[in-house]
Amino acid sequence: LQIIPSAGYLDFLNLTAHAAFVLTDSGGIQEETTALGIPCLTLRENTERPITVTQGTNTIVGTNPSTILRAARTIIAGRYTKKGRVPALWDGKAAERITRQLISFL
Repeated sequence: LQIIPSAGYLDFLNLTAHAAFVLTDSGGIQEETTALGIPCLTLRENTERPITVTQGTNTIVGTNPSTILRAARTIIAGRYTKKGRVPALWDGKAAERITRQLISFL
């Protein structure tokens, strides 16, 4: 575990992409870890991004320290079995789809 100063977005993505796992309470980070295929432990009781749990790499572990530690130790020991997948339409082509819709509308 390393505590570092705040990082810019690209540096943050690089750190996330090379992490063994991420602990967060951020919905945006739940999405980033799913897109990158990195295990994510969400330190909340719920999420506004349920697709990251049902299809992605996110697991909601709540705020109980023993539950959080147990989940982290499972990952560190290589026993984390949730693989997840990138959800449909998370392909980086949203701008193309939006442009097509706008052109057909106009």
